[in-house]
Amino acid sequence: MGYDVHITRRAHWWDEEGPDIAAAEWAAVVAADSDLARVPLPPGRLGDTEWAVEVGPARVGDALPEALWWRAGRIVAKHPSDALIATMCRVAKVLDARVQGDDGEYYDA
Repeated sequence: MGYDVHITRRAHWWDEEGPDIAAAEWAAVVAADSDLARVPLPPGRLGDTEWAVEVGPARVGDALPEALWWRAGRIVAKHPSDALIATMCRVAKVLDARVQGDDGEYYDA
């Protein structure tokens, strides 16, 4: 298991109802942001889309850069670094959304 951090418009990321971030809207934000790179979904990774977003260079000890995935109307990062959380906060402002951890805490940049 891991700890996820979410960009969401819902009161809580786990709510089943509420405003979603559309996949097309997320794709437009990625296309407009030079710090985000759209890549094919890694092998074996299940998701709601066929692509992920890499953010910056790989962390020390990681084989790949950190990544974001669109899933069920929100954007998700697994085990994000402080730098990725700051990027998520910046992206959330563009999407008129907020950043929330698995336990319900909110992050501000």
